[in-house]
Amino acid sequence: MFSSGTNSPLETSAVAGEVLFPKTFVWRYGGSRVMVTGTFTRWTDHVPMSPVEGCPTLFQATCRLAPGMHQYKFYVDGEWRHDEHEPSVSGSYGIVNIVFVTREPDSLTAPLSPGTPGSGINMEVDHETFQHTGTGLGILESDIETSRHCISSYLSSHTAYSLLPDSGKVIALDVNLPVKQAFHVLYEQGIPVAPLWDLNRGKFVGVLSPLDFILILKELGNHGSNLTEGELETHTIAAWKSAKQQISRQFYPHSKSGQRSLVYAGPFDSLKDVALKILQNDVSTIPIIHSSAHDGFFPQLLHLASLSGILKCICRYFRHSSRCLPILHQPICSLSIGTWVPKIGESNTKTLAMLRPNASLSSALALLVEAQVSSIPVVNDNDSLLDIYSRSDITALAKDKVYTHIHLDEMSVYQALQLGQDSTKPNGFFGQRCQMCLGTDTLQKVMERLANPGVRRVIIVEAGSKRVEGIISLGDVFKFFLGSP
Repeated sequence: MFSSGTNSPLETSAVAGEVLFPKTFVWRYGGSRVMVTGTFTRWTDHVPMSPVEGCPTLFQATCRLAPGMHQYKFYVDGEWRHDEHEPSVSGSYGIVNIVFVTREPDSLTAPLSPGTPGSGINMEVDHETFQHTGTGLGILESDIETSRHCISSYLSSHTAYSLLPDSGKVIALDVNLPVKQAFHVLYEQGIPVAPLWDLNRGKFVGVLSPLDFILILKELGNHGSNLTEGELETHTIAAWKSAKQQISRQFYPHSKSGQRSLVYAGPFDSLKDVALKILQNDVSTIPIIHSSAHDGFFPQLLHLASLSGILKCICRYFRHSSRCLPILHQPICSLSIGTWVPKIGESNTKTLAMLRPNASLSSALALLVEAQVSSIPVVNDNDSLLDIYSRSDITALAKDKVYTHIHLDEMSVYQALQLGQDSTKPNGFFGQRCQMCLGTDTLQKVMERLANPGVRRVIIVEAGSKRVEGIISLGDVFKFFLGSP
């Protein structure tokens, strides 16, 4: 179809002694046989593109180009195509993509000149181009888009069945169970949340979470409350849920803790749909429910899905094919992800909440709800990390009925954390829940830390002093890859 023709102003050719720089071309939309050509080959030679391991719809090829503007187009299974998501112009060959090559290389490969022995027209397929390391390299927008495409493709093509373990148990609570007994069950079973089953309606109707316990403790401490400690013996979950909306509006008028329908997913929903449901509804887990009946009655509770479980699937799938995620080896300090302590002269619209060990438990619980976060770093006077206090830690107060003889304003965060420690473990800070990374650590390392059960946030600290520099949550990672819901 294309012939050499006459040179246009956008066409370039290799000149003796001219330095060439690597440019990776990426085709993200599948095919059996994909090639790329352009002004850099005078539209005569077609460069084969290779599929990336672990991402069969992604093809790439690296060519060495002279600085300047270049036009290019893809030849996919016998048809000429252009990438609609990349810059393009209309020219002699229809709509073609354009790229501007600067004198700064976009990979670790050293530039070659046309006079280098064996260079020829200096085009090759180079899988190693994507394996960037170190902090001095700039981040290509194409690298980010390629990684997002791979993640999105994987999540769209795998269902919630991927999350189901080979064996295990899922605990659900009857809505007629007394609230006091329900929270003892959560503590004894070591689980933060549990779906709620309504036998009369024959379906799951909600979830009991640490936020419920926080609001109950606040209500018990309210002298004008109609709820007393004695009433918790008979006060059912159903009765509590009906009163929760009014109470949450009273304590936290701007929170999202009001009454709402159960958010759930089916086993045939894609992992992407499950992740988006969690993000859009600002919840930590959603039940995976299956029902063979058309009316949805008497469904089967299969699993509790979380972002950490989905992230674990991603890490496992791409573990041996990380080259199709170009930014996986980038340092997290170079990515627009998470919440960071602003540097001098910088403005930051998001506040990074932190607690001192002597802060009251009452203020800690209020901050957890008002900041709408799952956990908050506990730091000393130098902002060095000591531990982390999470919403789920509140269930430790169910141990030996501690909540019946304490005042939230008088108990410190440090004392509350001590209650949750296992007697077989040494006293002090730093449980396994408190995961740290350095700003120079890679995104892959952060993702692997967040994929651990029970971990929802990784604290970024300064080397040596452990001064808190930022926080990256599970939600931050998924919003980075999937976009804000």
